[in-house]
Amino acid sequence: MSYEVLARKYRPALFAEVVGQDHILQALQNSLASGNLHQALIFSGTRGVGKTTIARILAKALNCHNRDEGSEPCDNCAACKEIKSGHHLEFIEVDAASRTGVDDMRDLLESAVYKPANANYKIYLIDEVHMLSKSSFNALLKTLEEPPPHMIFLMATTELDKVPKTVLSRCLQLNLKAVALTQISNHINTILKKEGIQYDPETTQLIANSAQGSVRDGLTLLDQAIAYGAGKLEISQVKELLGTIDDIYLFELVENILAGNGEGAHHSLQRILELQVDYQKVIEALIDLMHQLTMTQQLGSKDEDLVRLANSVDGELLQLLYQIAINALEKFSVHPSPYQAVEMCVLRMLAFHPLNESKPQINEKKNPTPRVKADVSKPSERKVKEGVEAHQPDKETEVPLSNGISASVESISISEWSKDFEKLGLNGISYQFFSELEFKEAIDNKLVLMRPKNFSSPTSALLEEFVDRCKEYFKVKPEVVIEEGNVTNSPSLIKEKIVNQNLQATIEELENQPIISEILKSFDGTIEPDSISTKE
Repeated sequence: MSYEVLARKYRPALFAEVVGQDHILQALQNSLASGNLHQALIFSGTRGVGKTTIARILAKALNCHNRDEGSEPCDNCAACKEIKSGHHLEFIEVDAASRTGVDDMRDLLESAVYKPANANYKIYLIDEVHMLSKSSFNALLKTLEEPPPHMIFLMATTELDKVPKTVLSRCLQLNLKAVALTQISNHINTILKKEGIQYDPETTQLIANSAQGSVRDGLTLLDQAIAYGAGKLEISQVKELLGTIDDIYLFELVENILAGNGEGAHHSLQRILELQVDYQKVIEALIDLMHQLTMTQQLGSKDEDLVRLANSVDGELLQLLYQIAINALEKFSVHPSPYQAVEMCVLRMLAFHPLNESKPQINEKKNPTPRVKADVSKPSERKVKEGVEAHQPDKETEVPLSNGISASVESISISEWSKDFEKLGLNGISYQFFSELEFKEAIDNKLVLMRPKNFSSPTSALLEEFVDRCKEYFKVKPEVVIEEGNVTNSPSLIKEKIVNQNLQATIEELENQPIISEILKSFDGTIEPDSISTKE
C-alpha cells in the first residue's frame, strides 16, 4: 500500500512548519543564531505536540551543510535528508522504551569520545527517556554532565516527573504546551485544501476539539473521518463518528434539569443515549455546557441560545451543577454501570433544583404547614367578649395560638428552636447551612443567629429562602442577624447528639442480651458502632 497517513505526510520539516510552540521555537532559533546551544535539552509535554519533531529539526539545523547565519536547515543537503530518513551516522535516535537496560546505554556511549566524521556534532536523540532504568540513568549521568564539545543530547518525554532530578538538573528543560484549538483547526483546514477534500467548516472545529491539544491526534481523527465519509467530511457523519451530542438535545436536558422536571429530563437523557454515544461523553458534554454558561454570564456571548439559558439560571446553582458533573466524571471509571453513572449525575442535579431563583414555581412545591392559622373573618362577624370590642390584626400583628403562645419570633425559645427549624421545610444547601447556626435570641421581629468562627456568610439567595420560610411558619417576616461566636447548640449538633445517644442505647441493649453478651465474653470482642443503624 502506498498510502501515507496524514500525521507522517505533513510532519513538519522546518521550524516554520511547526504548529504552535512559539515559545520553544524562539528560544532554539535564538540559540542557533548566536551559537550558544546547551549540551543537553529535554523536551516535555503531552502526546502529539511536537517534541520529537522539533528535536529532529534541531538536529538537522545543527548538522546542515547549507545553513547560513539563520536557524532554519535547508532540508535539501545530504545531512538533512539522511537525518530525515534516519540513516545519518552521527545522528543516533534511540527508543528508550525498547532499550532500557544499562548495557544498552553503555554500548550507546562507547562511541561518544570519537569526533564526528562528516558532521558538526554527534547527536543522541533519546525518545521516551523516562522509560530508562535507574542503572541506565546512572550510566548516563557522567557523560551528560561533562560531554565532549562535539556531543549534544536531545531527550523527549511525556512524563517529566519520572525523570530523576539528577538528570533534569543537567538539562535545559523545554516544556511544550497543548496546541490551541484554533491552531489545530486552521492546520486541518490547510491540509484538507492541499488534499482537495470537500468539508463543512464546522467539522474541523469538532475534530480539533476532540484532539484535546494534540496535533497528531487531530490528524489521526481526520484520517478516520475521511475514511468514514468516503473522501469527504459532512457534519452529521463526523458527529456520529466522534460521538458528539447535538446541542439541541443537550440544551433540552439542561433546561429540564433547571426547571426541576424529572420526567422531562429522563426523556431528554433517553433521546441522547439513543444516539449510541459514549456514556462518558454525556457527562463531559454537561461539564462543557456548564462552563460555557458560566463564561456567558461573566463575558456574554453571540449565541442567543447560550445567553437565554445563562440568564435563566442562578450563578451559584450553575457552580453546584458543574461540581456534581465533575464528581460524576471522576468516579465514572469505578462505577459498575456506566448508564447508572450518567443517570445518577442527572438525578443529583435535579435534587438541587430548588436553589434556582429563576424558577419560583419550584420553591412552591414544598410548603410547610403553618403553625398558626390567622383569623381572616370580617370584624363584624367576630364576637365581643366581656364588653370589649374585638379588632382585626394587621399582617405583622401577633396572632394568638391555641396554647397561648404569641405567633412572633419573640416566642421562640432555645429549647424549641431545633424543632421549629425542622418544621421550616428548608431544602438542600439552605438546610445544611442554617442547621450549623445556633439560635441566640429574638427581639421584636429580629432573629439573631450565631455562626461558627471562620464559617462563611450565607448568599443572598440562601438568606432570602430562609426568611421566606420563617415568614410562612411564624406568620411574621423576621429581620435575620447573623453574628460570629462559639456554637455549641446548633440544630445539627443537637441532631448529632441525639443520634449518638440512640446509638449508645442500642449498644447497651445489645450487650445486655444473653447470647450476644456470651459471644462478646468468649471472644473478648466489642460491638463496632459503625455496624449499627439507628433511627434518628
